[in-house]
Amino acid sequence: MQFDELSHRVIGCAIEVHRTLGPGLLESAYERCLAHELELNSIAFRIQCPLPIEYKGIQLDCGYRLDMVAEDRLIIELKSVDDIKGIHEAQLLTYMKLAGIKTGLLINFNVVRLKNGIRRVVL
Repeated sequence: MQFDELSHRVIGCAIEVHRTLGPGLLESAYERCLAHELELNSIAFRIQCPLPIEYKGIQLDCGYRLDMVAEDRLIIELKSVDDIKGIHEAQLLTYMKLAGIKTGLLINFNVVRLKNGIRRVVL
């Protein structure tokens, strides 16, 4: 699978965060540190973006939030869990469909080697 330049850059930032902190922290800590790393690498992003659900012609604010969106074209879903499960990938796919964004990264920081905790999803 080919990764685009933005995905490579974001993954590089995530690897730097993981290299510095290691596994075992809360997702919120990784989110803040990844945000700082993205800033250092001049990658535009938004944190905790509201994601309304469109249902039968109306938009409903149900409290869903995207962890991060980079350059308005890459959803970054962060986890700090023992294992990435199918439900985590399904969650990312649903977020991508609702947001109209075709590429997403699911990053689980609670692993020994971060490359084992990264999934790239493309619609």
